Amino acid sequence: MSSKGTRVLIVILVILILVSGGIMAYKISQSKENETEEVSENQNEEILTAGIQQKEIQIFKGKDRPIAVMIDNHNGAWPQAGLNKAYLVYEAIVEGGETRLMALFKGVTVDKIGPVRSSRHYFIDYAMENDAIYAHFGWSPLAQSDISQYNINNINGITESEKTFWRVKDKYAPHNAVTSTEALLKVAEAKGYKTKSNKDSVLNYVTEDIKLENGQGATSVIIPHSTLQTVKYEYDEQNQVYKRYARNKAQTDWDTGNNITTKNIIITLCDNYTLQDSENKGRQGLYNIGTFDGYYITNGKAIKIKCIKEARNTQTKYEDLQGNEIKVNDGNTWINICPKNAKIEIKGPISEVSGNVIENNM
Repeated sequence: MSSKGTRVLIVILVILILVSGGIMAYKISQSKENETEEVSENQNEEILTAGIQQKEIQIFKGKDRPIAVMIDNHNGAWPQAGLNKAYLVYEAIVEGGETRLMALFKGVTVDKIGPVRSSRHYFIDYAMENDAIYAHFGWSPLAQSDISQYNINNINGITESEKTFWRVKDKYAPHNAVTSTEALLKVAEAKGYKTKSNKDSVLNYVTEDIKLENGQGATSVIIPHSTLQTVKYEYDEQNQVYKRYARNKAQTDWDTGNNITTKNIIITLCDNYTLQDSENKGRQGLYNIGTFDGYYITNGKAIKIKCIKEARNTQTKYEDLQGNEIKVNDGNTWINICPKNAKIEIKGPISEVSGNVIENNM
């Protein structure tokens, strides 16, 4: 080959090498750009995910074990202390047509809770399903037996010092014993009770605002537990909570004077019956194992639900009529347990089709 031909060949080779290098550089550049875009998208996704994760349930968070305290609901005990700081309150009939309350506290400091009253055995079921330390001031014979049988982590005010439960002077006995979360935790630790818990909440709390769009209007709710005790909830639309009344009196906090309020109301319709115990005082039992009709009420609306409890120590399931677990607004809840034949009244605004509804049959 002539020298001229060689030079032409070399030039061609050089051009090919440059073109190939350019193509390769372009591909590498595009690959890096794609990787950068992918990383950026992933970072954005992680930021969005982190934002969602930061919006957590407030009413039931952390690993602090709940504390359940029996609260006197005799009119001589009114007003009560600490109820607005409870994340969950159960109300059920006891002897004489009175009701008693069990208030549950989690991860909060409450300096005054009470008046504290004695245990009734069916409240133990709800302490167990919440994995709660159970505080009370005395007990019925059956409650004493069941606390022992089920190995309940309990704190009995009758056997504790005045540093744990103390009597105040502005009410008369037996409606004047009070306690605090700090005092109860000290005793719990001294007794070797665990003070942390991984148990899930009984209620399916969600962060989005549940409106119950297909529910009936529920700006006024009347629950007659007995001929003696009728509870009423009135909806405060501005604050989106229900104010509580009992026997036609506004329920208020002992120290602050503020109204007792709740974000959510659950009604469970199951019957009570009279026990024939050794003291023959007309104490009650509760047919609470099975499936029962009920209501879920929040944000001025109500829906019918099913309340399902399979055993004393299993968590109650609350489902809509399609069998789905109900979603509960992130706020405190009162669970009112009353007889099946109770004349529940759920009323909405007059302007609504569902206004002035009286509900007592499912």
